[in-house]
Amino acid sequence: MALSGLDIFKLLPKTNCGECKVPTCLAFAMKLAGGQAKLEECPYVSDETKDALADAAAPPIAEVLVGQGAKEFKTGAELVLFRHEKRFVNPTGMAIMVSDAMADDELTAKVEAATKDSWERVGQQLEVKLLAVKCESGDGAKFAEVLKKIAGMSDLALMPMSEDVDVMKAAVDAVGDKNPLLYAATAANLDAMGALAKEKNLPLVVKGDGVDSLAELSEKAMGMELKNLVLDPGTRDLKSTLEALIAIRRGALNSKFKPFGFPTIVFPCEETDDAYFEGALAGIYIAKYAGIVVTSDPDAWMQYPLQVEIQNIYTDPQKPMAVDAKFYEIGSPGPDSPVLVTTNFSLTYFIVSGEIEASKVDSWLGIVDSEGQSVLTAWAAGKFVPDIIAKFINTSGIADKVNHRKLVIPGYVAQISGELDEELPEWEILVGPREAADISTYLRNMVAQ
Repeated sequence: MALSGLDIFKLLPKTNCGECKVPTCLAFAMKLAGGQAKLEECPYVSDETKDALADAAAPPIAEVLVGQGAKEFKTGAELVLFRHEKRFVNPTGMAIMVSDAMADDELTAKVEAATKDSWERVGQQLEVKLLAVKCESGDGAKFAEVLKKIAGMSDLALMPMSEDVDVMKAAVDAVGDKNPLLYAATAANLDAMGALAKEKNLPLVVKGDGVDSLAELSEKAMGMELKNLVLDPGTRDLKSTLEALIAIRRGALNSKFKPFGFPTIVFPCEETDDAYFEGALAGIYIAKYAGIVVTSDPDAWMQYPLQVEIQNIYTDPQKPMAVDAKFYEIGSPGPDSPVLVTTNFSLTYFIVSGEIEASKVDSWLGIVDSEGQSVLTAWAAGKFVPDIIAKFINTSGIADKVNHRKLVIPGYVAQISGELDEELPEWEILVGPREAADISTYLRNMVAQ
């Protein structure tokens, strides 16, 4: 039976320290009871309390780990329907579908392309997480060999796909040590497939024929003490899949319906033969509320926009993305290289550093802590002002690395140059361009003088 907020409060340390980002222990207990907080966020909770509150502290949607090592990923553990309530937790995992019926060269090319799908954007690495490997041959030995080949080529997580339990056993023997996600348990094979997943302690997809049958299968799987489940409603059209995803999420969060308390998987690659429509479907399912999305195409034209969407949805809307405040070496700067400063908003840093790199002028780029705000916003908020910039320059050690005293500030805050002159009397304050696109020309002209 779920505990009330008051029941939980009685077991908390009652320090009202605020370190959980909630002002009082009572407020934290209420959020915990409502599934809007995690018990680990309290730094002073005892082990005994953790045991007593295990059920109440568990997220309404379980967290499932797939794969191993550097490429393992987590899905689930979500707490809210809308990201403005509390940020979404584990980003959607993008998967690429391959088959044991593919020609060797086609299979190799697709696996290699999926493995190389990785992009750095505003300080985060965006990448494909999973290879879904379908057994279309029906031959367990061949399927196992294909899985071994793929595992030798790529360290991405694997999802062997077969409803034949004997074929799946061969797959588990081949790659079971890599913590693959088994696909799939159905009404026809749940007992045997569930037993295999339980024996090997592997995550398992439960596939229904709509949300009603999925609820029955999930409840039965839970009765088998299977905890690492992923839900496939079995729908293969936009309307039905979207309705199912929303119903599952609402059921888990609003109704506390435990059979729906697991992450979901969808297959836009099986809903259409049109690659562009497939990409559109994937984008819709990422937004509402797929934990894993399986697509057919590893090419960047499809994957990169979807990865950017995932990044935008799964960042905290209440917390700006920021980089560390320090001096960064762009290229191989030396004692005569230009010195520039800007704010620590991630997008600002990566745009400015990119333009400096494009100029081919080795430079020192100073990043001032502005609490993740852009230049004008930080200036207006008093976070990127002369005394703060001066303190950063004086404590950064940059004066020991260069033999000149010229500091370039963003053109949008040209008005602070006079005050900054007073704060840094040994430095000559230069006003850089207003737009980042003009930085390359500015720096080339600067070093040419």
